[in-house]
Amino acid sequence: MAGNGESNGHTTGTGQEKINTDIITLTRFLTEEQAKHKEATGDFTLLCHALQFSFKSIAYYIRRATLINLTGLAGSSNITGDDQKKLDVIGNDLFIAAMRGSGRCRALISEEVDEIIYFDEHPNARYVVACDPIDGSSNLDAGVSVGTIFGIMKLPDSVIGSKPKPEDLQMPGTELLAAGFTMYGASTQLVITLKGGTVNGFTMDNALGEFILTHPNMRIPKKRGIYSVNEGNSLYWSDKTKAYFESLKYPKEEGGKPYSSRYIGSMVADAYRTLLYGGIFAYPADKKSPKGKLRILYECAPMALVMENAGGQAIDSHMQRMLEVQPKGIHDRSGIFMGSHDEVEKVIAAHK
Repeated sequence: MAGNGESNGHTTGTGQEKINTDIITLTRFLTEEQAKHKEATGDFTLLCHALQFSFKSIAYYIRRATLINLTGLAGSSNITGDDQKKLDVIGNDLFIAAMRGSGRCRALISEEVDEIIYFDEHPNARYVVACDPIDGSSNLDAGVSVGTIFGIMKLPDSVIGSKPKPEDLQMPGTELLAAGFTMYGASTQLVITLKGGTVNGFTMDNALGEFILTHPNMRIPKKRGIYSVNEGNSLYWSDKTKAYFESLKYPKEEGGKPYSSRYIGSMVADAYRTLLYGGIFAYPADKKSPKGKLRILYECAPMALVMENAGGQAIDSHMQRMLEVQPKGIHDRSGIFMGSHDEVEKVIAAHK
C-alpha cells in the first residue's frame, strides 16, 4: 500500500493549509493490488472498474433525482410522454449495462430481477456479480441515505464456456472474491474488501470524479454499547431474541449502562455506522419471516465478508457463521446478526 500522502503535502503561501498531492484513487488502489498477484490477468481489475463506473453513475442520478423529483415517479410520464423511471429501475439498468460492457461478467444476480441475467455474448467470462442496486430505496423520498451492496464470485473452471445453472451460482460467502457497498449520503462512500484482505473506505470527490482512499484498513471496535434493529418486529421474535435485546436495555449487573439504539432502516447506512462505531446490527428471522428478511447472496454474505475482514463477526439466526450459509436459491433469505466481535459473542451466548 502506498503511504497516506502526508509527506507529500505542500504548505501554501499562508502557511496554513496542507494540500495532499499523493492521492490514492480507487483506480490506483486496484492496480497496486493487482500487481501484488503475479498470476493476475487483469480481468478482475477491469470488472472492478466497470463496477466503479456504475457506482459513480448511480451517485450522480441520486443527487440529480432529489433535485428534479425523480424519486417517487414510476408510472407517471414526462412531457414527451415517456414513463419516468424510478431510481431503483435506473440503478438496475446502469448495473446491467456496466456489467455487460465490462466483458468480464458471465452472469448478474440483481435484487430487482427475478431471473439470472446472463451475458451470453461473453461465454468465457469467469465472474458472477450479485447486487442490490439501490438498497433502502423506500427511504429516498425522505432524503435518507441509500446504497448499493455487491459481491463478486468466480465460476469454477468446469462451468466456463457453458451456461452456468442457478445452482452453480448459489455459492456460500466463503466463495466471495470481493464484496462491499456504496453509500449515497451527504457524500458517496465506497467500502470494499477482497478475500483475505483488509477493508478500505473511499470517498467520492465530485470535483475530480474519483473515489479517494480516505479510510485505509478499517477496523470495527471490538465492543460497543450500540444496537441497531427494527424493534417494531419484536412481537414476532423468538423468546431468546427478545430476552437478548431486553438484556441490552435493562442490564442486570449493578450500575450497568443500557445500550444506545440506532436504527436507520437502510441496511447500508446501518452497516456503515456499525463498521465505524462498533455495536451490533440485527435483522433476525422471526415468526412472520421464518427464513429471515435479507437476501443471502447480495445483502448478508457481502456484509459478512466486510465485517469479518474488519475484525468483526456475522452470524445467521441459527448462530451459524454467515459466510458458510449456502443459499437454496438466488434470492434465498436469512436472518443476520453482525458487528463487533464481542457483541456477536453475546448474541451467541444469549441464544444457546
